[in-house]
Amino acid sequence: MTVLVEEDRVVVDSRAVVESKPFVVVGIPAYNEEKTVARVVLDALKHADKVVVCDDGSSDMTAEIAERLGAEVIRHEENLGYGAAIKSLFNRARELDADVLVTLDADGQHDPKEIVSVVKPVVDGAADIAVGSRFVSHGLSNNMPFYRKIGVKVITKLTNASSGGGTIGDAQSGFRAYGRKSLESLEFFENGMSLSSEILIDAGRRHLRVCEVPVSISYNNGVKTSTHNPVRHGADVVMSIVKLFVERKPLLMLGAPGIVCLLSGMVFGVWLLHIYAIERRIETNIALAALTFVLTGLFAISTAITLYAIARLAERLNGKK
Repeated sequence: MTVLVEEDRVVVDSRAVVESKPFVVVGIPAYNEEKTVARVVLDALKHADKVVVCDDGSSDMTAEIAERLGAEVIRHEENLGYGAAIKSLFNRARELDADVLVTLDADGQHDPKEIVSVVKPVVDGAADIAVGSRFVSHGLSNNMPFYRKIGVKVITKLTNASSGGGTIGDAQSGFRAYGRKSLESLEFFENGMSLSSEILIDAGRRHLRVCEVPVSISYNNGVKTSTHNPVRHGADVVMSIVKLFVERKPLLMLGAPGIVCLLSGMVFGVWLLHIYAIERRIETNIALAALTFVLTGLFAISTAITLYAIARLAERLNGKK
């Protein structure tokens, strides 16, 4: 608050009071959530300056219900995926010049009343991204299905390894708060559920501060059963993380194995020459092994160098912006 002194009068500049309050936007990705979106929107409106729902090609009344209750609705003509919905919400938050973007699911799993606690570390300047974790302080969530616990743990470990040694315990939580710095700097491209991990990996690369806040979760509150096969879904996320890791660390992920293959091929080649020198014959199996290892190694090394060069060029171009 600014205090101005004018001719022995004390005047309070109310604009400073308004400016000191962060502009909080709640973004809700939704796909066929007409049964639960109303409660989520109404509760979110109590803790936000604006609520934006991204209707990702729903075939039901999700968009109409959200709009009638006061939310702004972004419509995708077809179902593009969770990641695509989050990208649309990020773009809209940037257009609105939001200080904080909070994302949470529309299916009733997250409690909008906890928006305040998730936003707090970001508003206080203690973090650039706050993740609402299902595991902080409570161990594994009591009502989380066992297969989900295992899947989340595996994906989280891969995400932490790919982000440069992060310590997040719940990399798949969609309940998050993003501060202005993260809104302005984060870049992500995945359209599926792996976007949650991609954001954390990019945050690690950009040295953004990430913290976790304990939140509750409900899997038995009228929430519809996921239409995704859990095994296929988990495999897709894991493969996407591996792909991201290869893109970010090509020399480690491709170059090192390539060198091992090349050296192995050379060993088989020396063995082949040794046999030929003594017995004057070519051992076909050894020759094929030598050729395969050498070609695989050369291909992996050349791909690693190419990806590394592209990544360096992209970093330089981004640095000039």
